[in-house]
Amino acid sequence: MVEYAWLVPIFPAIGALINGLFGKKYLRDQSHIIAVTAVMASLFISIIVFADIALNPNTHEIKLFEWIVAGDLKTHIGFLIDPLTAIMIMVVTGVGLLIHIYSIGYMHGDEGYYRFFTYLNLFMFFMLVLVMGNNYLLMFVGWEGVGLCSYLLIGFWYQKKSASDAGKKAFIVNRIGDAGFILGIFLIFGAFGTLDYSFVFANTHLIDTKIATIITLCLFVGAMGKSAQIPLYVWLPDAMEGPTPVSALIHAATMVTAGVYMVVRSNILFSMAPLSMEVVAVVGAFTAIFAASVALVQTDIKKVLAYSTVSQLGYMFLACGVGAYASGVFHLFTHAFFKGLLFLGAGSVIHALSGEQDIRKMGALARKIPATYKTFLIGTIAIAGIPPLAGFWSKDEILASAFAGGHYLIWAIGLATALMTSFYMFRLLFLTFYGSSRVDHEVEHHIHESPHNMTVPLMILAGFSLLIGMVVGFPPESGWIHRFLSPVVGSAGGEVHAGAGHHLSLGLELGLMALSIGVALSGLALAYSFYIKNPEFPKRLAARVQGLHQALYNKYWVDEIYSAVIVQPILLISQFLWTFDQWVVDGLVNASGWITMLESRISEMFDIYVVDGTVNGVSTTLDYSAQGLRRLQTGAIQNYMLAMGLGIAILTVVFIF
Repeated sequence: MVEYAWLVPIFPAIGALINGLFGKKYLRDQSHIIAVTAVMASLFISIIVFADIALNPNTHEIKLFEWIVAGDLKTHIGFLIDPLTAIMIMVVTGVGLLIHIYSIGYMHGDEGYYRFFTYLNLFMFFMLVLVMGNNYLLMFVGWEGVGLCSYLLIGFWYQKKSASDAGKKAFIVNRIGDAGFILGIFLIFGAFGTLDYSFVFANTHLIDTKIATIITLCLFVGAMGKSAQIPLYVWLPDAMEGPTPVSALIHAATMVTAGVYMVVRSNILFSMAPLSMEVVAVVGAFTAIFAASVALVQTDIKKVLAYSTVSQLGYMFLACGVGAYASGVFHLFTHAFFKGLLFLGAGSVIHALSGEQDIRKMGALARKIPATYKTFLIGTIAIAGIPPLAGFWSKDEILASAFAGGHYLIWAIGLATALMTSFYMFRLLFLTFYGSSRVDHEVEHHIHESPHNMTVPLMILAGFSLLIGMVVGFPPESGWIHRFLSPVVGSAGGEVHAGAGHHLSLGLELGLMALSIGVALSGLALAYSFYIKNPEFPKRLAARVQGLHQALYNKYWVDEIYSAVIVQPILLISQFLWTFDQWVVDGLVNASGWITMLESRISEMFDIYVVDGTVNGVSTTLDYSAQGLRRLQTGAIQNYMLAMGLGIAILTVVFIF
């Protein structure tokens, strides 16, 4: 059934086309039927493909037709189906379907209802093209496609300036990363003469380490933009201006994981470039702890989850950087479920509170929206890394891989990040669902649980967050997911412990696991002590370390620094160039035109009054002369004889005298 894998992206494309053409006039509030059916069909085919690959974990390449032939460049529209692709399409279509269903309730009554589902389907199409393509050029098409759709979805409520600005910010920042990505593609073509994965990966050993390093660093720049790593992460928190289902779709299973997927797909190239892997690990680790520290004090429920996503993506890159590609994919897999659950849960809270997102105006919601609370609790435990939930297994493997590879500083950073993650997530849980109510009295009367089309996806995601990590990841580093991915990322477990090349002893592994659990529980205990047992203490602590608190609350003023150092200078330069163009360039052109017009006017006047005047004067003189002479022609012979006589007389006088 693998030969039918090309249908997976086709169904969402058809759904987007139908809703785009007929949604506004004919479908309107029923647009979701087409969109959900399309993704459901895509998921059905994905399950069949996944089952086929699970039974026969080989690489299958489907070339549909020749696409571009230009000189040495020959590319096909084709798909590469292997274990990595199988996992990605299951995640994208599975989580994507739940988000589509959730959107029915969340977006009900919105005037852009049909447009929203058109964008969702189009986004799914491009994301599936990205993860299924058999060459870097097709990956880039999907890459740019999800970038375009993110702009449309983040700025969906374009009437709001903040939403339109966020959409533009996401688009522009991603273009910076994309410039690095396309440069990497050019270098791959220059080194290999093709962009097909099969040829590039089979011949990677033939290129120089320096070339591999330059290529992979360029590719990683693209990954930094798409997967929101420092310094190109600033677009993702602002993306919260879009509808909550968009936040879940972008932040959980699709767009932001594209960079991680690209690095894992190119793992053979990266393994040839140790420097690049170090860069990936360092950037990932720094991003993880940086974003986690910002999330500690944020008050917007979606902003907390946004910075959490940036941090967790850092974890995934940390794993890739230390050679633990399978662990990185494992965390991508578990993260899709619990982060999708948390975002949709946040949307349910916002829905219940009539649009309120400030956690300082929440509290005591556990009994009022019990389904949302219970599922959100599961998501919180999962991301905190408390066993046996999903996040524990994948996060623990990443930390163990870093330690085994001799990356002790990176391991310590990862451990500190795990502590912060547990703390800020339980802080979010306690402030939202526990304690005394701080909800506005007008809003409190209207608090209600979300409809079933919103709560059922929460329950399904909660089930996966509860069980999936242990099912596919146990025993650690040799669970099913590692064996399944081994044809793509190497040995069973997929770990390439860079610089070490050894596995941990059982005792040390258990010790590290116990430490990881202890850190997660410590974060829980701290959050409980701060926000349940002694709720006034955080205010006193914030006042005591006011400078640090302000730095965290204002996100280290990174946006302000970017504005002062990059944005404003560019605007000033643009203003100067505009002024220069208007007054100097255009001024010279306009002056030249004015002089030319003046010259032409003078030439015209000279021609009219001098040249034409002279000619016309001669003509007029001759005309008057002719008129005068014509009067002499009377027709009387005596007059003519008289004239002749006078003439003879005059001539005689002249000759005589």
